[in-house]
Amino acid sequence: MNNRNKPISWSWVPSLYYAEGLPYAFVMIVSVVMYKKLNISNTEIALYTSWLYLPWVIKPLWSPFIEIFKTKRFWIIFMQLLIGAGLAGIALTIPSSNMFQYTLVLFWLIAFSSSTHDIAADGFYMLGLSSHDQAWFIGIRNTFYRFAILTGQGLLVILAGQLENIYDNVAFAWAIVFGGLSILFIIFAVYHKWVLPQPSKDIGNPNLTIKKIIPNISNVFISYFKKPQIILAVCFILIYRFGEAQLVKIAPLFMLDSIEMGGLGLTTSEYGFIYGTLGMIMLTLGGIFGGLLVARHGLKYWIIWMALAMKLPDIVYVYMAYAQPDNYYLIGSFVAIEQFGYGFGFTAYLLYMMMLSEGKHKTAHYAICTGFMALGMMIPGMFSGFLQESIGYKYFFNWVLIATIPGLILIKYIKIDSKFGLRVKTD
Repeated sequence: MNNRNKPISWSWVPSLYYAEGLPYAFVMIVSVVMYKKLNISNTEIALYTSWLYLPWVIKPLWSPFIEIFKTKRFWIIFMQLLIGAGLAGIALTIPSSNMFQYTLVLFWLIAFSSSTHDIAADGFYMLGLSSHDQAWFIGIRNTFYRFAILTGQGLLVILAGQLENIYDNVAFAWAIVFGGLSILFIIFAVYHKWVLPQPSKDIGNPNLTIKKIIPNISNVFISYFKKPQIILAVCFILIYRFGEAQLVKIAPLFMLDSIEMGGLGLTTSEYGFIYGTLGMIMLTLGGIFGGLLVARHGLKYWIIWMALAMKLPDIVYVYMAYAQPDNYYLIGSFVAIEQFGYGFGFTAYLLYMMMLSEGKHKTAHYAICTGFMALGMMIPGMFSGFLQESIGYKYFFNWVLIATIPGLILIKYIKIDSKFGLRVKTD
């Protein structure tokens, strides 16, 4: 790495990816906790917050327009300001009588802004750094993205819980949290306006028009759907997490629900630490461990074991639904086991999509895969709340175990390169 550029890159890469991770955390995770604390039903929470996945589902469709209009630097700063405005709107509307409707619209605005920010930030990363620096900083950017998720679903939820206790007013506590986040994103926008470099290649392309770019988009999608076994592959992407997509929506609600309602009766802060902090750490460790094992023996060797490691620990929720343990450390241990297994199995899922995306349009094809991945989370999540309220937590978590089976069966039929994922040996 060029020693002269290293300090400059350190000034923006960590903050950029921290700012990228935070909105996803509070749109997809923190919103669920907030709505539960504000007495919204499980059916409504699961249905409407699952719709918030939509901007990430359709992200590949509008990513080419970021190439045409303005610079990626412009889009980063503008989206951070828009996210900040959306957060301010949430803070102001939480105490209102129509809180649920107003905040959902604002969360959707933030979700759209966040997914657009993802496109611009990832593109800017490649333009703002040399290929050598991109490789050197890849671990740094991923670490700060993970830290943002940890902050969102862990520290922010714990803070909200403490404010609930101090003010004895749930709505006011969450309004303070989102008001603080709004200020943070305005600071991010001002800071990045000052610190982001201005790469010579980061320019809009006035020669490209909608008429010119649509055929290119069509070619990308056509080439994707011409891949061998593509229908089976897409089914696998959609179904692999069919059970977990339902579990991830209901698990926070189960932990926060009262004992009388069949839940565990955790406080907001207790949930924030167990699921949002300890769980996130174990999820990350599981992912790292999975990557190390795949590098030794390849994806084909490990995928079934990694899938089982993701799905079998779901049984801890069945036990907790029946036993309703009140031991804080026991609950934490169960969540740690389940999240470690999830991170371990999720690594195989990501690697499979990377393998499927190999070829001429690798980046675009991977974006399509991630769109299907988000769709695979959105659809099951939408009906999970209604299902849980209809049959109760005990039968719901039993159903989740059954729902993991189709993804396991499909592993037998998908084609996996025996060498994919293996560490390349060098002399």
